[in-house]
Amino acid sequence: MVLFCIHKTKLSRQLFTIQAINKPTSTYVSYMLHPTPLFGQQIVMLRYQIPSFHSPTDTVVMGQSLPVGTSLISSVSNSDDDLSSGNYSLSVTTSDTILQWGGSTYWKLSMDPNAHRNSNYVVEYLLVDAKGLYLFARNGSIIVLQVNFFPSEFRIAKVNPNGQLIIRSYSGRVWNQDFVWPRDSCGIPYICGAIKLCSADGESSGPVCSCPSGFIPEHQASGCIPSDTSLSLPLSCDSSHNQTSENSQNISYQGLGVGKYYFAIRFSDPIKYGINSSMCQNFCSKDCSCMGFFHRNSTGSCFLIHNHLGSFMSNVVGGSDLLGYIKIVDALYATEDNADDSNGRRQVITLVALIIFPFVGLLVAAGLCLRWWRNWMKSKVGLEKSGNLSSLSSGDLEAFSIPGLPVRYDYEELREATDNFSTQIGSGGFGAVYKGKLPDKSVVAVKKITNLGVEGKREFCTEIAVIGNIRHVNLVKLKGYCVEGNQRLLVYEYMNHGSMDRTLFGNGPVLEWQERVDIALGTAHALAYLHSGCERKIIHCDVKPENILLHDHFQPKVSDFGLSKLLNPEQSSHFTTMRGTRGYLAPEWLTSSGISEKTDVYSYGMVLLELVSGRKNCSLQPMQQSHSLDDDNSFGISSSTSSNSGVVYFPMLALEMHEQGRYLELADLRLEGRVTSEEVQKLVCIALCCAHEDPGLRPSMGSVVGMLEGRISLGHPRLEALNFLRFYGRRFAEPCVVGNVGEQSDRYHQLNASQSASEHSILSYTSSQQVSGPR
Repeated sequence: MVLFCIHKTKLSRQLFTIQAINKPTSTYVSYMLHPTPLFGQQIVMLRYQIPSFHSPTDTVVMGQSLPVGTSLISSVSNSDDDLSSGNYSLSVTTSDTILQWGGSTYWKLSMDPNAHRNSNYVVEYLLVDAKGLYLFARNGSIIVLQVNFFPSEFRIAKVNPNGQLIIRSYSGRVWNQDFVWPRDSCGIPYICGAIKLCSADGESSGPVCSCPSGFIPEHQASGCIPSDTSLSLPLSCDSSHNQTSENSQNISYQGLGVGKYYFAIRFSDPIKYGINSSMCQNFCSKDCSCMGFFHRNSTGSCFLIHNHLGSFMSNVVGGSDLLGYIKIVDALYATEDNADDSNGRRQVITLVALIIFPFVGLLVAAGLCLRWWRNWMKSKVGLEKSGNLSSLSSGDLEAFSIPGLPVRYDYEELREATDNFSTQIGSGGFGAVYKGKLPDKSVVAVKKITNLGVEGKREFCTEIAVIGNIRHVNLVKLKGYCVEGNQRLLVYEYMNHGSMDRTLFGNGPVLEWQERVDIALGTAHALAYLHSGCERKIIHCDVKPENILLHDHFQPKVSDFGLSKLLNPEQSSHFTTMRGTRGYLAPEWLTSSGISEKTDVYSYGMVLLELVSGRKNCSLQPMQQSHSLDDDNSFGISSSTSSNSGVVYFPMLALEMHEQGRYLELADLRLEGRVTSEEVQKLVCIALCCAHEDPGLRPSMGSVVGMLEGRISLGHPRLEALNFLRFYGRRFAEPCVVGNVGEQSDRYHQLNASQSASEHSILSYTSSQQVSGPR
């Protein structure tokens, strides 16, 4: 059966076909003649109530389902005379609906502001009806994702030739446009042609297209070509799908300049992190399907563009850290190589066709029989009934319509996954963390946030939407969330080595020096990405060892980023009203200075010092009863003969040892000489630079990454900007030490050898210096 759009006596366009399938006689089929204007034309609509429309083209109509694995393919043009298929497609996946161009995704239904997710079941089909667009699971009994529309008599969804998904509804004699995705025309992959730059023009309704520097318009097509006629774009791969050495010698790259962006980067992961642009370029040169690459300087992320080149976005906000390059080759070599490849492909295609042609009929017949059998089994078994797990209140719908939200879990799902929250693996200012296992057998960490009322639901969801879209190899991935009543839970990927403080300060195997350096570098990469690599700058506000988790091979991943806005002041004694943890807070919290990313830099410096020493920065140690006061004691600690304990503030000791050049005495004694003075000096100098009292003197996290990697010369701590550490150290020690003390570094090493892993914070302060000072 075929459905056509008929304009008087002219056959204008085939909408979809329904293949003839033998059905049991009990299958009910009916039809209805329904005159209605479609795209301004009079048609006769045949409506069949059958299980599915088996072969859609670029359109689905109200009541027609689009199963997982099927696609709508755009036409090549809007002309009624050209029914050829275009390059854009809409596909239904097991979790979402996506638009693709040349196999690359450029839009997802779940990212639309008006779409909200109701459950996490596997999607089975898409359906458009009078009230909206839905993704259904479990034979239609559960709605996974939905977009609500105003009720309408008739509605269609179509993938336009330009790559946009348009949903129109008919009411009375008027067609209304309900939605257009993507809304930004520059988000369409080929809106301007290959390599052209697309920018929005406030004075016109359409995009403005231009060629980047080094390229000129192509007369025979809508794209751009290299301005140097001796160069051209790469054409194809060789049979091994790898770049030959001869081909590599003919490759060069043309930069796109600052502020350019490519659609595919948003939906793909980097092939590598922590590499420079030259290494990224080498990866592209060795891959014949690579047409270009993008490199993000702050994180060292490398993105490759494969197979096709579309349009690029220009004047992107925050794109100064991302640089793109287009692969170009010698024009003569590319022409000869393409001719040889074309002849080879013709021979291969001819041979393959002769071999497989006899089997085509058999395969088609088998496929039709299998489909008939499956449909018959479904009709025999019937729909499986289930509870309404996707019911939502109107308030929930408003909160969950926020764009970018990750997967939403039911509270009951997480209660079962954690065995009624029986295995607690951590706790902090945001609440307790429990280990759990999801139905797909993946292990997760479930954070149960406490003391957050219902009134904070939308604010909570807004912040979670931001956090859920952040991806970095050194950041803990947020997999989902739960908001039910007063319950607020976050679902993270599970880190099998726990937090850094347990490994660094515990009684287990000692972290080797290189492992500590790798942890410092990974943490720096994560903070640099939060500060300058995200679309919206994120200040962590609580950088500390407890928030640095360790995965396989002690790979560091920073957690709890972006959560400081969700915390109520009374939630934990570890947190001040200013947000953060005592001992890691920067001095500017106490002044009128604004809080910036340099606040995280200070906290990172404190963590770096703890990595050097292997102990908490503020430490209590047992002491001998008869020590004499050292006249050269720069700590200025009082003495008597009645105490048997003393206090060491390591940042102050590090400053003193830096002035004297005695770096090796600061290293963790448990390393037993497996570190050099130069290696310790590097980390101590970086830490002291990060701890400068004036935020303007502290390096950025990007500069810290460069110093750790050796790409940037080591900074020199400014002693006048570090004198406040002496003040903190003396004030910290005065209330506790009333006995005689000896030389400071000796005392600290005694503590390293004797202090147990269970030691916690020493004092409880109320004075101002203790907010930024020792914990």
